[in-house]
Amino acid sequence: VGRVDFGDLIYMTQREKFDAVIEDIKECVKRQQPVLVGTTSIETSEYLSGILKKAGIKHEVLNAKQHEREAEIVAQAGCPGAVTIATNMAGRGTDIVLGGNLEAVLKELPEDDEQARQEARERWQKRHNQVIEAGGLHIIGTERHESRRIDNQLRGRSGRQGDPGSSRFYLALEDNLMRIFASERVAAIMQKLGMQEGEAIEHPWVTKAIENAQRKVEGRNFDIRKQLLEYDDVANDQRKVIYEQRSELMETDDISETISDIRYDVVNGLIDTYIPPQSIDEQWDIPGLEQALENEFGLKLDLQGWLEADESLHEEGLRERILEELEKEYAAKEQLAGSEVLRQFEKAAMLQVLDTAWKEHLAAMDYLRQGIHLRGYAQKNPTQEFKRESFELFNQLLDRIKYETISILSKVQVRAPEDVEAVEEQRRQQVEMNYQHAEVSALAGAGEPSPEERAEEHTPFVREGRKIGRNEPCPCGSGKKYKRCHGRLS
Repeated sequence: VGRVDFGDLIYMTQREKFDAVIEDIKECVKRQQPVLVGTTSIETSEYLSGILKKAGIKHEVLNAKQHEREAEIVAQAGCPGAVTIATNMAGRGTDIVLGGNLEAVLKELPEDDEQARQEARERWQKRHNQVIEAGGLHIIGTERHESRRIDNQLRGRSGRQGDPGSSRFYLALEDNLMRIFASERVAAIMQKLGMQEGEAIEHPWVTKAIENAQRKVEGRNFDIRKQLLEYDDVANDQRKVIYEQRSELMETDDISETISDIRYDVVNGLIDTYIPPQSIDEQWDIPGLEQALENEFGLKLDLQGWLEADESLHEEGLRERILEELEKEYAAKEQLAGSEVLRQFEKAAMLQVLDTAWKEHLAAMDYLRQGIHLRGYAQKNPTQEFKRESFELFNQLLDRIKYETISILSKVQVRAPEDVEAVEEQRRQQVEMNYQHAEVSALAGAGEPSPEERAEEHTPFVREGRKIGRNEPCPCGSGKKYKRCHGRLS
């Protein structure tokens, strides 16, 4: 590489830094050396462009607002005395050819005009030699980036394919990176040296301190990405399970066996709440179980009567009878609606429950992630706590999908066609009755007003006596102004 990388120049303020940048650009233009000025943001590039305009220096700005002319600007960025201001994202992936882009010039000329093409080549060669004699492309960095890789990419625009070039970064203690990480140390050095306004410090120690600051930022960003990936991996593992179940559900036409297994788990889980396993009769909450079966599954059972009628009925027998009654009611619905219709309804109901529950679960995971870092104050690892809490939420999600699916299927009411027609006719009559009632109420409300109402509408307000001014004495004789006395009441 024929590029010369000069040391960083550090100034106290942004104003001093940009003044030095302008002077460097003027020197390059004077000796006809092309300059590429790299900035970290569009705002900085436009600010620098404004300074160059005031100084009367012709230049081009290459940022997101000039993307239509990007190829043209890059093509001419290597011409003698050209000044180009670019953000770190603009013009990437293109070589800046010293002397200008010859291919772009030749494309504009007719292919059969060999004389004009030869003259264009000779002019380009002359410009190319002129730029090489001036030192090649000069890179000016107005600020250090958080990543050294981006700085190296900016420097790498110059000195390509053996061409000469140079680069230098101009920094200020007010820059974001310097202010956060290296401001105090470098400022102490500059104060010890007794730096005057406009003077810069250039030393390998300072450059090394800046690189250490960049390493700190890179390490911090790496830790953030690593932690974010650990959180995303937890959600991704859960997503794989849910999407796999959903795909199986979509590909299967008959999920009756799955529904039967889920029904068994859900009913047994509900019974365990009111009849603990391996418990004695005194611990059973039979009224609560009857109420829960009716509320959750629409199943009205006289469990107390069963137990009184059959003293040998134990816990397992009671579970089996409850499950049999639930399956018997469901079989009656299937006989009335038809197997094909019920299979479609089972699939649609489970899909709807799964999708709704999954969306709410993702929202809960986001809320958990926002506040999980507070566990660190309790000397706990936030990542491990997030994994544990999210696993519990996922188990609750699976239980909810099962529970709500069985609840919907158990509560659904199947009607015969004639019953549906009767209900629809009753609904139409109710709508017509409400409409007629609204019309009658509107007509009744639009009647002629009474004489008293008509008199109130047209009788103007007449004041008794003259109006009392706010600053006049109050008529009550208190000696105060009206606005301070009875005027307050009005």
